[in-house]
Amino acid sequence: MTRIWRDFLAALVDAIRRRPDGRAIAEERRRAVRRLAEEKIRQERRPADPPD
Repeated sequence: MTRIWRDFLAALVDAIRRRPDGRAIAEERRRAVRRLAEEKIRQERRPADPPD
């Protein structure tokens, strides 16, 4: 989870430095939110999955 937050913050800092168009920033945010959602889903499923 830490890696995802680090990637998100790095993308945010990079976006601020470069000042790309609004569409590029929105796309990066969508990717970051998708990664966070996928990680959260994985975390919630772990305890529910039966042990091997």
